[in-house]
Amino acid sequence: MLSKVPQVTIFFWIIKIMATTVGETAADFLNDNLNFGLTNTTIFMSVLLIIALFFQFRTKRYVPSLYWLAVVLISVVGTLGSDNLADNLGVPLNITTGIFFVLMAFSFLTWYISERTLSIHSIYSAKREAFYWLAILFTFALGTAAGDWISEGLNLGYLNSALMFAAIIGIVTIAHYLFKLNSVLAFWIAYILTRPFGASVGDYLSQSRHNGGLGLGTTGTSIIFLVVILCLVMYLTKTKRDQSPLAI
Repeated sequence: MLSKVPQVTIFFWIIKIMATTVGETAADFLNDNLNFGLTNTTIFMSVLLIIALFFQFRTKRYVPSLYWLAVVLISVVGTLGSDNLADNLGVPLNITTGIFFVLMAFSFLTWYISERTLSIHSIYSAKREAFYWLAILFTFALGTAAGDWISEGLNLGYLNSALMFAAIIGIVTIAHYLFKLNSVLAFWIAYILTRPFGASVGDYLSQSRHNGGLGLGTTGTSIIFLVVILCLVMYLTKTKRDQSPLAI
């Protein structure tokens, strides 16, 4: 089986951040604007995610449209997982953040003990791919909880939260390129941080000015980012710029 994930290029990070933003705004759109309710939205999106992952696991190589569809859906489901704990069960955001941090750490630990690597360039088996998607689910849930806790619970605000996470991501990038921080460690730290960054950006764009946002709404924000993601995925499908040489 060829690699099931894309090469890490600038396109990877752009689409990933936009997918995290869509995860935040799409969950709010379905829950609030369409009045699905949190429980029904969670069930509906979880079913779509299971279907997408079923086809993702069946394919023998990286397919941009299928892979990024799964990422967008798992972003939404991760957001809903955090929202269910906080809103439906009344778990404080700091506790929710701690719960998903432990789950994420356990998934990475289990993955490493089993496979002796956490590199996404080694996703060549169904077992490793299962570890990969499980870890990603928990990074999205953790990022949502941490982003909400910092921006709302600690009253930092959406814009300030986004700028803070962007600054930390910049520090990790500098540490990797200038100070030779391990590439796998740097990747996963950045991957985790892009979730609360994207969530904070999504909230800042979609929330009303009264709540500290720009007031674009969840519908407008979701549509804009989904169109950009679609265009980039079509571009990558045509050019194959994010595929490994063996997969082309």
